[in-house]
Amino acid sequence: MPSEWITATEAARRLGVKQASLYSYVSRGVLSRRKAEGSRASLFSAREVETMARRGRPRRASRPTELVIETQVTEITGDQLRYRGYDAIELASERDFEEVAGLLWTGILADPGAAATSGTAGQQGAAAPWFATDAALAAASAAQAALPAGTLPLERLQVIVPALAAADPLRLQLDPPAVIAAGRGLIAGMADGLPPANPAAGGATREAPGSSIAERLATRLCFAAPGPGLLKALRAAMVLLADHELAASTLAARVAASMRADPYAVVATGLGAVGGALHGGASFGAEVMLRSAAGPQEAGRVVGDLLRRGERIPGFGHFVYRGSDPRAVLLISLLREAAPGSERLAVADAVVAEASRRALPEPNIDFALAVLATIAGMVPGGGEAVFAVARTAGWLAHALEEYERGTPIRPRGIYTGPTGRPQAPDPAGVPR
Repeated sequence: MPSEWITATEAARRLGVKQASLYSYVSRGVLSRRKAEGSRASLFSAREVETMARRGRPRRASRPTELVIETQVTEITGDQLRYRGYDAIELASERDFEEVAGLLWTGILADPGAAATSGTAGQQGAAAPWFATDAALAAASAAQAALPAGTLPLERLQVIVPALAAADPLRLQLDPPAVIAAGRGLIAGMADGLPPANPAAGGATREAPGSSIAERLATRLCFAAPGPGLLKALRAAMVLLADHELAASTLAARVAASMRADPYAVVATGLGAVGGALHGGASFGAEVMLRSAAGPQEAGRVVGDLLRRGERIPGFGHFVYRGSDPRAVLLISLLREAAPGSERLAVADAVVAEASRRALPEPNIDFALAVLATIAGMVPGGGEAVFAVARTAGWLAHALEEYERGTPIRPRGIYTGPTGRPQAPDPAGVPR
């Protein structure tokens, strides 16, 4: 049986399918793929192709429909997550969010600490300042200030982003340096535009030189300043959440970008999808679950109440990872280091133990983010906001690919409704 690697054209010919189907098979673990040396072309295992050709193409499983898009931003293989070829878990342990955002946007990982220094626009990544303009920040702050008290941070961000857009007359300039510059200001405006969680304590502003996005976001979400360990965990969480291949919000953002929507509209589109209960909003559900337990002894009651109501346990299992979510493993380990005696951590451990006793899957990043939110004393919905601000970096990285690609994403539907022309109603109103 042949063992060489063959081109996508040849693999599709042998299987009698379109090339797009090959990438669907890769995402489902049916085929192996690698890049041709010195080229962006994909190669497929001839051995696996021949085996599939003999057995017949795999039947479509009962799972969401897959739309396959080639990307150089993020790769998920097995239980490993990589940004531009770099292990995301290692990046979260060693690098700041701004540096990783620059990597996602440019493919270049800046020197450590470069994000805190001023740089030229030509560097296009973490080195340039991360601040919104005075006019943009004023518009964003005023827009969200008009919302009712108790509005969740994610809902405020959904108002802040259009306000930032209105203050940027150059938002339709879509060349990479302009998009990257807009991205830095947009993410900074999202963080700085939120109201401080504790107004009496103030908040990080543009007058705080060297303050990171994580530090500034912490003042908006945490009632009390988090210690160094929790701030480290927050920075790591933002790196871990910066991108995750073609998650629902990222696909929505890419579709918008493929139609030449400006970066702010791309992010607004992503924000519209990320709040769903099966996406970024899952962290809020897990947060509510954890906060409803006064102590570890109530974990069984909390999980049991959800099950009795026929609800799913939020924050457990993942569509992509077959085992544990590596992002959750790292974040929870950092939280153990930062707050080993926290009662909120004990509650989380008790919930995990109860879920394991009921044979539920492993906790995912949404659960870990909820644990961070409760331990750090964030405002309700704080985890969702961390997710959204961090994922903005990934949305813009995918938008940059779509701007370069220049081809609209236009899926076709398969009509399953009635056939033939509907019968017209009788003029007198009596059905015929």
